[in-house]
Amino acid sequence: MESHIFRIALAGNPNCGKTTIFNSLTGTRQHVGNYPGVTVERKTGICRIGEFKAEIIDLPGIYSLSSSSPEEKVAFQELLNGKIDLILNVVDASNAQRNMYLTAQLTELDIPMLLAFNMIDDAAKQGLSFDFEKLESFFGSPIVPTIGFSGEGIDELKSAIKQIALERIPQHPVKPKYGPKTDEAIRALTAGISELNLPETKRIPARYFAIKILEDDPEICLRPDFEPFCAEAAVWRDQISARNGISSRVLMADVRYGVIAGACREAITVNNERRRQLSDVIDKFVTNRFLGVPIFLFMMYLVFQFTFTLGQYPMDYLEMFFGWLGDFVTGIWPEGQGEFLKRLIVEGVIGGVGGVLVFLPNILFLFLAIAILEGTGYMARAAFVMDGFMHKFGLHGKSFIPMLLGFGCSVPAIMAARTIDNESDRKTTMMVVPFISCGARLPIYSMLIPAFFAIKYQALTMWILYVLGIVVALGCALALKSTIFRGEGEVFVMELPPYRWPTLRSIFILMWEKTSLYLQKAGTLILLASVVLFVINTFPEKTEFSRNYADEIATVQKSALSEEEQYEKISILNAEQKSEELEYSIAGRIGKKLEIVMKPIGFDWKVSSALIGAFAAKELFVAQLGILYSVEDFEAQEDSLQSALQKTYTPLQGFCIMVFCLLTIPCVATMAVVKRESNSWKFMLGQIALFTVIAYIVTLAVFQVGSLLEIGTKVVVPESTQVTAVNKDSDKL
Repeated sequence: MESHIFRIALAGNPNCGKTTIFNSLTGTRQHVGNYPGVTVERKTGICRIGEFKAEIIDLPGIYSLSSSSPEEKVAFQELLNGKIDLILNVVDASNAQRNMYLTAQLTELDIPMLLAFNMIDDAAKQGLSFDFEKLESFFGSPIVPTIGFSGEGIDELKSAIKQIALERIPQHPVKPKYGPKTDEAIRALTAGISELNLPETKRIPARYFAIKILEDDPEICLRPDFEPFCAEAAVWRDQISARNGISSRVLMADVRYGVIAGACREAITVNNERRRQLSDVIDKFVTNRFLGVPIFLFMMYLVFQFTFTLGQYPMDYLEMFFGWLGDFVTGIWPEGQGEFLKRLIVEGVIGGVGGVLVFLPNILFLFLAIAILEGTGYMARAAFVMDGFMHKFGLHGKSFIPMLLGFGCSVPAIMAARTIDNESDRKTTMMVVPFISCGARLPIYSMLIPAFFAIKYQALTMWILYVLGIVVALGCALALKSTIFRGEGEVFVMELPPYRWPTLRSIFILMWEKTSLYLQKAGTLILLASVVLFVINTFPEKTEFSRNYADEIATVQKSALSEEEQYEKISILNAEQKSEELEYSIAGRIGKKLEIVMKPIGFDWKVSSALIGAFAAKELFVAQLGILYSVEDFEAQEDSLQSALQKTYTPLQGFCIMVFCLLTIPCVATMAVVKRESNSWKFMLGQIALFTVIAYIVTLAVFQVGSLLEIGTKVVVPESTQVTAVNKDSDKL
């Protein structure tokens, strides 16, 4: 049995088809996580070639081995410390010259390498043909042409991997010559580094570290072992700059580009009748300064239509399933035994986790639609189109996608921010995305807007809330980028890959990866939050009530009322008893304490108490108000709840409640994802503080100004509700 697993690092530029190659080699035998301390995704998989087994590490998409981004840093660390046996370098054959800059750097590592010239069909459509024998002699590595999305060349790739692993054929790539003075500096630094006998130089040649120090790479220069050579390298850099008129880093990059260009001239030919790519024709419209944004908005409209139309049916079935599951557990539970445990399971576990899992179809279909758009190459165009607008608020063009996803759910929106390379832009985006009004806030709006506003103002009120969330998000982004997250703005250089049909396999693998992350990051913590919420709403248990509810219920049961009337009266009595229990519970007592602080923004203890549940999930705000206002089934008795709210609060207070729910702390699932993606408790707690302060200040301003100007300060029942009330009275008469 082999004691060593053959380890392959899969490297390549973004959009070179690396993920498709990875999926083709590993299938479903994959593991997805994050590199320690950063949000860069780490993917590994097992590739089986007969009895031969290899582990493939999918490195982040990078353009070079510098340390200018988190992706480049973790890629280099993996190559340095990961005991890599082979580098499988995926090259976009249709853009080979640009892609091979990374290849030239990889040859400096002296790790055996195999090149996959992917998308060879796209290259052929452009009229490109290759002399692979010449390219192999230049890089000292075998080359296999592939078409990742169709699987063509994958078997040949596997055979080449197995041959390299078993035969251990030495490779002799051509090393660039950087000029007399530069080569002299490299030799001097290499000699000094070699004398240290560092563990790193047993895997990577000392010459590579000498080159990185001469390029003033921060990741290498900050290592204590290499610190003595930094001063020496600075002297060499001054001499090189004086001799050539440019820095050593620019000079060495120019040399690499030069030798690659020479190799391409020798080994790549272009037919005279080069066909114009269909991508260029489409991009004339899609990236047009006038048409780009409307086309993008239309595409996103289709995405949301697709998500919510198809997601509604499985959501309904999931709701029915969890309702049945709760009834089933209640039905089989022995009467009078372990009542607390039964309630914990039914209300806390099944109700809490079920409340999250019912949204799984929407999440799944949303990621499916995004995976299709990413696979076709469209999402890269969307970020490109929106870059100019986002830069006005200190954000990156890639920030627009997470903010757009925020209208559906903040959890996938936060996760989508990991595509932003610049750390300050990524953190800023993660910080402000929850200001965007997500779907979970809709039940709150749907309850309060009809209760306090006439029909002609309802659409306007909803529009104001959505616009307010966007304005606050962009304003905070501008403030954060000017202060806490100040940093160099990243130049938006995005690869625009050619349009292509993505494979079903790659789409579903990507969809499942994202969906499983949602379950892992949100579902487990929702379970804990639901249990905690159940406990604070239950204890301490109230034993003495203002009325004898048991006797009153017994009286109703013995009365001559019809079954329907008895059920209605008993439901009201049960709800009133629950309201007293909640007021006596930890949550109710907290609400009483919070009322002191919340009174200036127009909130009483009941609204304050309901906000505690909203932290677990925004929808719980409506449910708790239903309990507080003696409405047992608030969905069936929506008019009763709205009527109760109308008698207690003014339209100004109703609007302030919605503003506060819009801007206040996001749900616990969002906070959990923020913690995981930022890898920082400090960041998450800072976000909680930011949202709390902004929500309070904005709501305070709205309520105080509205009160001063006497806008919406009188209890006015909207016309639609008056009609409903009259109809109800008519029924009673």
